[in-house]
Amino acid sequence: MVIPCIDMKIILIGAGNLATQLAVALQKKGMTPAYIYSRTRESAEQLSERLRDVPYSTDISQVPTDGDLYIFAVKDSALLDLVSRMPSNRGLWVHTAGSMDMEVFAPYTARYGVFYPMQTFSKERETDFDDIPIFVETNHTDDTERLQKLAGRLSTKVYEATSEQRKYLHLAAVFACNFSNHLYALCDRILSEHGLPFETMLPLIRETAAKVADMPPAQAQTGPAIRYDKNVIDKQMALLSDPTMRQIYDLMSRSIHETNKH
Repeated sequence: MVIPCIDMKIILIGAGNLATQLAVALQKKGMTPAYIYSRTRESAEQLSERLRDVPYSTDISQVPTDGDLYIFAVKDSALLDLVSRMPSNRGLWVHTAGSMDMEVFAPYTARYGVFYPMQTFSKERETDFDDIPIFVETNHTDDTERLQKLAGRLSTKVYEATSEQRKYLHLAAVFACNFSNHLYALCDRILSEHGLPFETMLPLIRETAAKVADMPPAQAQTGPAIRYDKNVIDKQMALLSDPTMRQIYDLMSRSIHETNKH
């Protein structure tokens, strides 16, 4: 039996990585979404079963119009199309995107905003929302307060941020998460090509991440690039056969050195 949200009827548009983890977190707090829309039946069924048989549809025109809150947790590229085909209703429409302005909703509904949990999500890896910063914004003060209360039931870190501020949050997150993870992937390639396991890097990765909780990242920086030790840098660049990886190594080393100088 589905236990609906105590305060509001939540309709979830999407069943991907973020949508799945957000739905699970909401259910744990007694706020199970009342309905799920997904473009694909497989994703909708999986999430429905995970939430103990929440009703779902793959037809956006079948989404209920009596919801209080409609959370669009979909890819940026799919958002505009879905919003334009969404049945008209009086609920609050919010998206979860980092780079999209909340005004994408303006031509289609009177109440709208953003509910942006800044974290990397995977369907298979359950996420603890308690420490995740959630950034909210709406076009009405009353709705902002409602959204803050909802966010406050999931996380201890709730902030107001404008669409302009959120663009820079998302940009910073790309550097902190996506780029750093890509560097892990390149690291894994180097190690695997020479018969070494990636797990040997895990203590180093954990300590590097832990240090920036106690000191500014620039202060935590170590390695040959700080002093631009050309002898070490040239030798390591010579080990890289991939020209793209050499470019990355060179650019990163120069950036570290210039940042350290300032």
